[in-house]
Amino acid sequence: MIFLRRKKNPLEIAKNEAEQVIEVTSPAFKHGERIPRKYTCEGEDISPPLRFENIPDNTAELALIMYDPDAPIGIFHHWLLYDISPDTKELPENIPKEDETEYGVQGRNDFGRIGYGGPCPPRGHGRHRYYFLVLALREETGLTAGARPSDVLEAVKDKIIGYGVLMGTYSR
Repeated sequence: MIFLRRKKNPLEIAKNEAEQVIEVTSPAFKHGERIPRKYTCEGEDISPPLRFENIPDNTAELALIMYDPDAPIGIFHHWLLYDISPDTKELPENIPKEDETEYGVQGRNDFGRIGYGGPCPPRGHGRHRYYFLVLALREETGLTAGARPSDVLEAVKDKIIGYGVLMGTYSR
């Protein structure tokens, strides 16, 4: 696992580069609500369904970064999905935990695995926030499967033309 306190907050990077124009929603939970157990380490640990609206017209690629800023060790990345077609309007639940999917290419999360790793805060650590950040990029990242969070953040920097965020919570 990668434990670096000096990680940059992906949402702050997006805010510095673009306006929030993308609407990110889920039929499984609303912004600010508890993420259903099914999508956590205590459940099936599968990715939740997500929907995107208002993608900027000149988007070359979408990227999704799911992270927890409340982890005791600092920002913890749970999911990296990039090379998503700008025509994508939704992701179904349970994106396969494979390098390449029909929905995009996946990076290596801070659990050290490819694909989605659901909320799993330490027991008794309180409520954690989980951000599903969708980035509209003016250029493709050119990243291959298995990219680390730092690689993804570096690749999207200076390419963000719009973003949207859905935040859910979870505690154990």
